[in-house]
Amino acid sequence: MDDVTAPILRADTLRHQYDGGVLALDGLSLAVHAGVRHALVGANGAGKTTLFLHLNGTLRPQSGEVMIDGYSADYSRAGLTAWRQVVGLVFQNPDDQLFAGTVQQDVSFGPFNLGLTEPEVRERVDEALTSLGIMHLRDRPTHMLSFGQKKRASIAGAVAMRPRVLIVDEPLSGLDPSGQEHFLEVLHDLHEHGTTIVIATHDMSLAYEWADEVSIMDGGRIVNQGPPSTVMADSELLRSCGLRRPWMLDIELELRQTGLLSPDHGTLRSRSDVLAAVATMARSGPSDSAASTCRRRPEGQGECRDQPLGELP
Repeated sequence: MDDVTAPILRADTLRHQYDGGVLALDGLSLAVHAGVRHALVGANGAGKTTLFLHLNGTLRPQSGEVMIDGYSADYSRAGLTAWRQVVGLVFQNPDDQLFAGTVQQDVSFGPFNLGLTEPEVRERVDEALTSLGIMHLRDRPTHMLSFGQKKRASIAGAVAMRPRVLIVDEPLSGLDPSGQEHFLEVLHDLHEHGTTIVIATHDMSLAYEWADEVSIMDGGRIVNQGPPSTVMADSELLRSCGLRRPWMLDIELELRQTGLLSPDHGTLRSRSDVLAAVATMARSGPSDSAASTCRRRPEGQGECRDQPLGELP
């Protein structure tokens, strides 16, 4: 395709209904652009996992189509093999993905099925294990791994295929705070090396802080897509989808409304951004902040009173 802005991965009016009449995808359309960190957010049952299974060719839509680099997806055996080299999928539960006896055997399965030579497979496996920080686990039986180690092993299996797009379903599910931090570092490193990352989550703060682009999913459809600060500010839409606005955005909007955050201050996209803004206000002094709030309050709306913003999450 000549259009360099064309999505690397596109879903066009996908429809999928499971046995029993459950409509999981209802004319869903989605565009994923190369190099973007894309978060798909939706309540449980919105259809996120079903969509992902379509985006890597595991499921075939009953109508609509998936397009890769502008071309219709090929569901032949050769086409699916090529597809999996472009789009990798990591399931929410690593036990649904790991099946081989050891970590090395599991990670090498995909590359071997590409028909690569043994040295080529070994190179890919070593590269994937190193990037995930689990080289020391290569000979460990998969059933003897911790949950966090299983998460890393499952993503290593996808990384060994060297996909251009990596889709991760609920990446932080089941991980403790330390494990979550390490897993986000892995995704950051993969993105820095050119991999387009797509995640599904109902953690609104994670999506707001992490993503370049957010899609809101509800009832088997994408109901909004765009920059996080725009898409996730629509509290009525989010509420109708069973979601809540991220706490960082709530705080930012409150600070701007009261005049405590200057109009030229950047968007608060992380906990560190919020703490830095609070520190700046503290240095300016409470009287300055209060005066600023009073100066911005229209006449006739009562005297100026300090209103606590509440405790940060």
